[in-house]
Amino acid sequence: MLPDRDWNCCHATLENYAMHLNALFPRHPVPALNVPLTTGGRFVLGAAPAERFDLVVFYRGLHCPICAKYLLELERLAPEFATRGVEILAVSSDDEERASLMVQKIKASTVKFAYGLNLKSARQWGLYISASRGKTSIGIEEPALFSEPGVFIVRPDGTLYYGAVQTMPFARPQFQDLLGAIDFAIAKDYPARGEYTGDV
Repeated sequence: MLPDRDWNCCHATLENYAMHLNALFPRHPVPALNVPLTTGGRFVLGAAPAERFDLVVFYRGLHCPICAKYLLELERLAPEFATRGVEILAVSSDDEERASLMVQKIKASTVKFAYGLNLKSARQWGLYISASRGKTSIGIEEPALFSEPGVFIVRPDGTLYYGAVQTMPFARPQFQDLLGAIDFAIAKDYPARGEYTGDV
């Protein structure tokens, strides 16, 4: 048990941190996203929306071996998403060099990769931020600060349909499951849930 003085200090720090977190609500507009692409040009969310959904996948960075495995699966299933009218963006706070190395690592040819995510923008999306612990298990240095994973499905009108954020690299939404969910949503015209913001 922490002494009262230490607990009060810790609690105040957490309250201050919580003030900077942002929860996104289904059926409401998502924050702006304007990031450079590894192939050149920029991705501006909403400028050329997908037919049905934009799938935005925030990953930790080149240093994360679990991210590479996760993105390999995304690249494998990218044609399946495309047939459903879903366009994909993978983005991190890595710089251009590290993002390009991730593209090479997973041999991405379909998934668009963006880089240079501003950490203030990451916070606006409700992402958690971690500090470096040095080199990871694959010998790559973590950035001083970086965003943790998040997966968002955005409607063409710019509102949130689905969102999930993680504090850790583990136990992320599986893309095969998301394909099934999208099939159901299309077939049943299923609305975004979790939309209630009133008193409880």
